[in-house]
Amino acid sequence: MTYIGRFAPSPTGPLHAGSLVAALASWLDARAHGGCWLVRIEDVDATRCHADLPRRIMRQLLQHALVPDAEPAVQSQRHAQYQQALNQLIGRSLAYPCTCSRKQIAGHWAGHGQSPQRHGERVYPGTCRPQRGAAPAPVPAQPHAWRLDVAACLQRQGLPADAATVWNDRRLGAQQQVVTQAVGDFVLRRADGLWAYQLAVVVDDADQGVTHVVRGEDLADNTARQIVLQQALGLPTPRYLHTPLVRGTNGEKLSKQNGAEALPEGQEPQALANLQAAARVLDLPPAQAATPHQALAQWTDAWRRRWAD
Repeated sequence: MTYIGRFAPSPTGPLHAGSLVAALASWLDARAHGGCWLVRIEDVDATRCHADLPRRIMRQLLQHALVPDAEPAVQSQRHAQYQQALNQLIGRSLAYPCTCSRKQIAGHWAGHGQSPQRHGERVYPGTCRPQRGAAPAPVPAQPHAWRLDVAACLQRQGLPADAATVWNDRRLGAQQQVVTQAVGDFVLRRADGLWAYQLAVVVDDADQGVTHVVRGEDLADNTARQIVLQQALGLPTPRYLHTPLVRGTNGEKLSKQNGAEALPEGQEPQALANLQAAARVLDLPPAQAATPHQALAQWTDAWRRRWAD
């Protein structure tokens, strides 16, 4: 079986302990399957990314002997591919323009006496969604986002709008989410013209032939939306494995947003120590090794016994 995996960091900061766990897990899964491991720089949100960080991230990966099998793909160079996918959805009446601001969405729910918050973002109530069977409204002149009509996508699959999207996570087991209720019609392109993560990652995974996605457990919640979008675009769905998270002293996920420090950089002993810490999070045995390469070889065997299928 052809196996293609990937590690997809955002250059909003250097790699930290949490991102090394995801990088190590995705590398081990690819090597345990005898497959290909790619790196993709997810810099689609230009407002948060730094131009000098992709080079530093690649240097950090190489210091830990995590070597990709091809040059990194870069999202900021792929606008044409994202536009093509959006045009396909618009042409099939599966995407529509939306002029709603976050304040307006919050006001809608407040007017209904509700505040259904989901990770700090309210479920979209469908204010700008076209009526079923009606002619598409003209594209507004003012700034607007583009949203996916999730119910229409499900109905094209012969499913009701409240159908659950189901998948099996290799670590977490059976998963499901009713996207119309949990998320609503999600954004594909923002009103400021930037591409949304959901569209970019789905298009990129398909274009790169990714068969297996190994990433942090905090991203498991995105999976149902991505599957709905994959089906709407006629793209294959990879297999998913979501890894445990590194947490700070406050119990929150360690991330760039809550002050995660960059990985200590140095010679092989420091890189080996960083990898040993990441391996503990993945419940891998300590490596009896003097170099990162030796440790990775031992963990590849351990990973193969547990996860290769």
